[in-house]
Amino acid sequence: MKQQIILGSRGSDLALIQARMVETALRARWPQLEIAIEIIKTSGDETTKTAAAVADQPEVDRAGRKGLFTAEIERALVGGTIDLAVHSAKDLPSVLGIGTDIAAVLPRAITHDVLVSLNKTDIQSLPNGATVATGSVRRQHQLRWIRSDVVVPDLRGNVPTRLRKLIQNNWDGVVLAAAGLERLGLNPSSSSADFEGNEIFFSVLPPDVFVPAGGQGTIALQTRSSDQPSRSLSEAVGDGVTAVCLKAEREFLRLLNADCNQPVGVRAMLEGDVMKIRGQIFESNSAEPRQAIVEGNAEKAEQLAANLLKQINGD
Repeated sequence: MKQQIILGSRGSDLALIQARMVETALRARWPQLEIAIEIIKTSGDETTKTAAAVADQPEVDRAGRKGLFTAEIERALVGGTIDLAVHSAKDLPSVLGIGTDIAAVLPRAITHDVLVSLNKTDIQSLPNGATVATGSVRRQHQLRWIRSDVVVPDLRGNVPTRLRKLIQNNWDGVVLAAAGLERLGLNPSSSSADFEGNEIFFSVLPPDVFVPAGGQGTIALQTRSSDQPSRSLSEAVGDGVTAVCLKAEREFLRLLNADCNQPVGVRAMLEGDVMKIRGQIFESNSAEPRQAIVEGNAEKAEQLAANLLKQINGD
């Protein structure tokens, strides 16, 4: 049994909240365990850098844009600076760094996307030509599919920064993940919340249109493959249902090689022994996505993911 463990995390408010969720889960099982959190700045956190400036990094080349948020943490893990890397699962590339594994995942939060606005509205009630910002290529395509008239500016920064931009620019809305809002204490299930003295409103986006990113709402715990003690600690606080759903979603992305800027949504759900997976792929020259749903035995999660891709491709 390890006496201490070092968690590695990005330094954003949301990332640190997620790292502390892992710390809390571990401490509930082992009150005497010494736990430290090491903050690691990633290329994605350095807003002055462009993707081109880090494109020669092998991890980034392997991981596409997602590598901007995980490469440095993976290096710290492999190098032994940290024992356990805490990630938003949707940021992890489908092919992990050599010598590392996802040891476990915490129970999944809500997975849907939310329209955040300064007035009580929903996606269909927005005025013609409304401005709705997002930094996600997937969400950009989904917005234009359901509302071809909207203007969709690019949006960068952590969640509080994005909300401040909504207010400063007086946009009609921004699209964010419900899980991140919830973990920051902004309850997206309510109709509104106070953010820095401003009232903001929430409207859940239809999940059959806004199919989430693979891994959305999931906190992944990555360890060195050779570090059995850290793996054992992680597995003890992990959630099996979330893990099997994440396995299916990541396999779909791996087969699709969808780590770069490709607009893809995939969501696996488990009811008893039956898994249902919805997949959605947008092409750059088409407003409508190719999509499909498959279901089957959860023990064959990876095969179901492969079947989903075949069905979407018409094979």
